[in-house]
Amino acid sequence: MLSIRLYLAQRITAMLMAPLVLLHLGVMVYSIQGGISSSEILGRTQGSFFWGLIYGLFVIAVSIHAAIGIRVVIHEMFGLKKSTLDRITAGITFILLLMGGSAVYSVIAGTVGVAS
Repeated sequence: MLSIRLYLAQRITAMLMAPLVLLHLGVMVYSIQGGISSSEILGRTQGSFFWGLIYGLFVIAVSIHAAIGIRVVIHEMFGLKKSTLDRITAGITFILLLMGGSAVYSVIAGTVGVAS
């Protein structure tokens, strides 16, 4: 039953990620062709609920998707028990959510590259 849930979770996150990646790439191509600098992009994303939501959703989808994929690789390489794989998967998901969430917060708050 768990493997079906993991399979579905990975497929659903892939379906979420596909349009978000296309949106991100489209915005980046548009920005680069328009000659917008990274500082200007950050200035426009600062405080934006929309971009926070978009990139927050992307981080959640990627974190879940990647952790499940890594779980499969670890299982195939090391043949670990389900309980160990569950803990590893949860840990990887948490780390990716933390790192991605931090990046999203920095972009939305406008604190990227700011020395303290």
